[in-house]
Amino acid sequence: MKFLHRIENQTLLAILLAVGLALIFPSLFLQLAVLGQVFLRLLKMVVAPLIFTSVFMSLMHLRDLRVLERLGIRTLAYYLGTTALSVATGLILVNLLRPSAEIKLVETPEIRNLSLKDLFLGLFPENVFRSFVHTEVIPLIFFALVLSIAALKVGRRAEPLREFFAALNETLLTLTRGLIRLTPLGVFFLVGALVAREGLAPILSLAGYAGTVILGLALHGGLTLPLLLFLFTRTHPWSYFLSVREAPLLAFSTASSSATLPVTLEVAEEKARIRPEVAGFILPLGSTINMDGTALYEAVAAMFIAYSYGLELGLFQQVLIFLTAVLASVGAAGIPSAGLVTMTLVLQSVGLPLEGLGLILAVDRFLDMLRTSVNVWGDLVGAKIIDSWLKKEDEDSRCG
Repeated sequence: MKFLHRIENQTLLAILLAVGLALIFPSLFLQLAVLGQVFLRLLKMVVAPLIFTSVFMSLMHLRDLRVLERLGIRTLAYYLGTTALSVATGLILVNLLRPSAEIKLVETPEIRNLSLKDLFLGLFPENVFRSFVHTEVIPLIFFALVLSIAALKVGRRAEPLREFFAALNETLLTLTRGLIRLTPLGVFFLVGALVAREGLAPILSLAGYAGTVILGLALHGGLTLPLLLFLFTRTHPWSYFLSVREAPLLAFSTASSSATLPVTLEVAEEKARIRPEVAGFILPLGSTINMDGTALYEAVAAMFIAYSYGLELGLFQQVLIFLTAVLASVGAAGIPSAGLVTMTLVLQSVGLPLEGLGLILAVDRFLDMLRTSVNVWGDLVGAKIIDSWLKKEDEDSRCG
């Protein structure tokens, strides 16, 4: 039964079983709904420390502030810029198309009302331990960034700190992979409880949500990224894609940026002629922090869940979703379904119920494969652009 060895096949089977059994035994699934809540709590358990250690280690890989100045700042600017563009694309589409499923609320969630001042102050942690306790992702990422820069400045004396966070990050990634292995079980109880409570209507209405995500990914991967590639390098986008196509295609099948990384490095150096020192820095970093597709999906999913509960999110709530999706994607691990972990942050940022995750899990695996392909394609476009920038700078300095 090789079919059942893959987690996406197990998840699909769990969804089908949950739908069928919940229609026959609705009261049983309503009683077992607590097991779905346990799965959501386990995801929340790892998210804050995982985000913090991932961001900290991403910058610590630079090893030197001079590398940060020459290569790191450009790379981070590119990754954050393209992720912001992808989230903006998703938010525009979801506001235009307004996909939703009708879900009855037992208790109306308290949506956070924010001012511009609140948004600005929210970037900076007043108490970093409080930010950990309340899973406030934006101040946590800010603290991780400044702490890693300070550690780079300290140099060799900060090596024990780097080793500690490296071990902690690897341990958290292992724990997260273990929790994601529970996805079929979590999906079974979450989807079962949803069908038992609401019937089939919410599941059948997922076509609009999935279509919005797919359209957003197609626009970002097929228009925005190729346009940036052509504008900054004058490289023909289709020819470049054909030369590196093995990596995005493998990413689609594995749904993992990290698992695809060896192939991504190979095609970048051998087929795209990107210098090894550039590819060797940008692509491993990108597999951790460059999650254009994941960030777009999270923004669309949050708005879809809000619409499904009959909630209207104002400008500031959507700005907070924008910021959280962009920054949470920086700490999303490059493993299958890691977007589910950071999705909890996006929902919590504006007070949306985490139970809404049960609604989107039915189609998550397929969308995960698509968004991972876009993530890897974005990494390869970024490597080409930054390599081109540095080559031009080197040529100008020699001429000067």
